[in-house]
Amino acid sequence: MMHGVLHKYFHWGAIASLVTLIVWCVLWETVVAPLQPGGSWVVLKAAPLLIPLYGVIKRDVYTLQWSSMVILLYFTEGVVRGYSDTNATSAMMAWGEAAIVCIYFVCAVLYLRPYKKAAKRMAKELLEKVNKVSIKK
Repeated sequence: MMHGVLHKYFHWGAIASLVTLIVWCVLWETVVAPLQPGGSWVVLKAAPLLIPLYGVIKRDVYTLQWSSMVILLYFTEGVVRGYSDTNATSAMMAWGEAAIVCIYFVCAVLYLRPYKKAAKRMAKELLEKVNKVSIKK
């Protein structure tokens, strides 16, 4: 029972952190610490995050898999800008971005863990069946 509850929390954690990251990026580049006064085109970096949102909400395993890898680009941006931005507010926003990405990554990976175990188990069973058929011939 606890496994089911944790599984649900990991799913909700992935959704919440992805939505938070989208809002965080938009606010960062428009209001809090834009690269240029009044905002810039950098706000468009939040747009690709909308692509996996529907799949994450619908618990699509494939979407969660590829998005957990793509999201690492945002982690990289957060770390690079956290170290290099001269504006302290922007650097703080960058570290916040990296932290949100870490939350998403951990939630997505832990949500996918039972699916990966089941796939390994099924592959092993199939391989055993194939080997039995090969031996009989």
